[in-house]
Amino acid sequence: MSTTQAALLASAALLLPALTTPVVAQTAPAATTDAEAQADNEVVVTGTRAPGRSRLDTVSPVDVLTGDALRAQGTTELADALSTVAPSIDFPRQAAVDGTDAIRPATLRGLSPDQTLVLINGARAHTSALLNINGSIGRGSAAVDLNTIPTVALDRVEVLREGASAQYGSDAIAGVINLRLREAREGGGANVTFGTYATKYDAARTSRSVRDGETATFSGWKGFAIGSEGFLTVSGEYVSRQPTNRADIDPRGTAPNRIRARFGDPEVEQGTVYVNAAVPLGDGNWTAYANGGFQQRDSESGAFPRVVNANNLNAEALIGLYPDGFLPLIGSRSKDYNATAGVRGELGGWNADLTVSYGRNTIDFETRNSGNATYGIASPQNFDSGRLRYDQLTAGLDLAREYTLGAAVINIAAGGEYRREGFAIGAGQSESYDRAAGADTRLASGAQGFVGFRPENEVDVHRSNGSLYLDVEARLWDKLTLGAAARGETYSDFGETATAKLSARYDIAPWLAFRGSVSTGFRAPSLQQQYYTSTQSLVNGNVLQETGLYPVSSDIARALGALPLDPEKSRNYSAGTVVRFGGFSLTVDGYHIRIRDQIALSENIQATASTQVGSLLAPFRVQAARFFINGVQTTTKGLDIVAAYTLRTQNLGSFNLSAAANLNDISVDRVPTSTASLNPAPSLFGRNRVLTIEQGTPRTKIVGAVDWRGEALGATLRAVHYGNVLQPGTVVANDIYTGRRTIIDLEGRYRFNDNVTLALGAENLLDIYPNTTPAALNNNGVTAFPYYSPFGFNGRQVYGRLNLTW
Repeated sequence: MSTTQAALLASAALLLPALTTPVVAQTAPAATTDAEAQADNEVVVTGTRAPGRSRLDTVSPVDVLTGDALRAQGTTELADALSTVAPSIDFPRQAAVDGTDAIRPATLRGLSPDQTLVLINGARAHTSALLNINGSIGRGSAAVDLNTIPTVALDRVEVLREGASAQYGSDAIAGVINLRLREAREGGGANVTFGTYATKYDAARTSRSVRDGETATFSGWKGFAIGSEGFLTVSGEYVSRQPTNRADIDPRGTAPNRIRARFGDPEVEQGTVYVNAAVPLGDGNWTAYANGGFQQRDSESGAFPRVVNANNLNAEALIGLYPDGFLPLIGSRSKDYNATAGVRGELGGWNADLTVSYGRNTIDFETRNSGNATYGIASPQNFDSGRLRYDQLTAGLDLAREYTLGAAVINIAAGGEYRREGFAIGAGQSESYDRAAGADTRLASGAQGFVGFRPENEVDVHRSNGSLYLDVEARLWDKLTLGAAARGETYSDFGETATAKLSARYDIAPWLAFRGSVSTGFRAPSLQQQYYTSTQSLVNGNVLQETGLYPVSSDIARALGALPLDPEKSRNYSAGTVVRFGGFSLTVDGYHIRIRDQIALSENIQATASTQVGSLLAPFRVQAARFFINGVQTTTKGLDIVAAYTLRTQNLGSFNLSAAANLNDISVDRVPTSTASLNPAPSLFGRNRVLTIEQGTPRTKIVGAVDWRGEALGATLRAVHYGNVLQPGTVVANDIYTGRRTIIDLEGRYRFNDNVTLALGAENLLDIYPNTTPAALNNNGVTAFPYYSPFGFNGRQVYGRLNLTW
């Protein structure tokens, strides 16, 4: 079935309940307050600078996801909760990919994680210091870690599903996610959630029933009044999560064969605190505001096991410490800070907003239960492996004014922004990366599992940029709205760029409107992509290799074909319709996104590719090398369909029925070729990289939910269908498909009184797994399932949650 056919069928199916039931619904008075209906009428601030626009009134497609909807789930991770309720967002739970195990990126419309801009209360959020450099979705990106913001701190999340670089600047190619913090002058709440996985899985060599991944979450919030109109809201969360393991039996080494790996969620302990405040100044025409948060997350995940008697010289060299081999563990401590302060008010007839924000992420790495093979029995077993740091300072001034010219209402917004970014790498202890004098040259340098950053990897770089924008939205009469935006930016490292956007909406009737836009966008190469350098132990054809990543400015990268990085450029076209009557609403939006000069991480260029390459890599003691490249060109086409229907009854409460679908198709139109003078020139972008972009996220994702709210009882039933996802190999024989799967979640709630509610539920109620990795493609037993799976591979989770409010 084609994407168009599927969209038409989905639209017809979504329209059917509206055509058959609204008359009945209108005869029953409302019994409860409906959160989804409130979301439809909530004024949105993302994608428009005109005041008073609701989700269904905007020129651009905007989803409004309430905090209640995000919290009424077993997961307490924001990215996971978003992916469950918004079909355009995916959050694969990847494993065995080093630091990405602990800081997992989310995607919008299947595009790279760094092609979505994230805002917190309208201010640009900082990215993680982590660069995803292994074989994961989002390989080569440095993205915002959505899980640094707890759901308890949120009032709602607005998702703009449209290119918006002309309005917001770099990164807004796929769209914008705006996290709106809770605002309260009084009241409060506390939540205790406990969950565990109770599951049975069938791997290629074993079947197991397991209970693991016990997770305890304690969260709360409290509102305080400041003066007669000001507020201070404080939110906090503590999470303790035990690891999961879905590894297969490792057939290597001395019998008896057993599971040696850890393949699943990492062990996590984290604490987060957030504040949000505002207070009027003077006569109330001006308001001072501030918000900020801090999180510390300690994680530990497994690398690939080192097995003796399995032709592993490094394991043999450490047999005095680990007679039966060992499983290296990768520990990370992420500290995330952000703070925003500003004033807003009226200035000469203009609404003015002056903001300053600062964000910082530091990650300290440890390699545990490991060893440096060149030291033998004298090796340490735990290593300080170095650290990463990224920070961002932003200052901006926004001005807006509304003019009335006859029947037309014109909103003019203009402003400017200054941003300074910094990125640094710090070296680990010497044993984490060096070699013992006179050691066997066949042994790998540094700590097994995660080689420490070396002194030559250390960098401390900065850049700055400034921008100006103009954004005009005119409602010419009741039926027609036009918008235009333009933005110019200058960067200290690569120069200037300009973007523009045109949009329109025409309301044919109060129940029917059409909308569309065309825009250009860009994404600046991140500092991480330009300057990150490291050596990692990676698997190539089931063989561990020491692989170096080198910045494009380095001599070795230039010799292999690297060029200075240019910004990514995009063109975004969208067109859609809005239908609403009674308690029913439907939006259907098609999109076409063309990206050129996309930045990607090159293939791992093997030392065996040629004598020349081998000679270049030999001084670095690595078997492969890689670097960042421009030149990937892609086209993304698809449809977003969102339907909701609210049925209120006199005796049974309210029923919120919702269905949403994302139908997405990505094609790689062009890949970069080598500019190196080597003969033969190495391939820079291979088959598996192309197919990861094209088929590494679901082409079809459909979410359907029924939320019932009675006087004391309530329940939510949700089904999420995921299309087939490919985890590609370098050849067809190594491809693994996840299979088409439908995941069902169920939660029941009982409200004892106005202050106490108990919820019990199950995520993945039917204990569904992706396809199993064949034994022939998993000779070490680690990756028992494809880690590209968009719904993970942990199986059924059962949970309970106690909510207290006051």
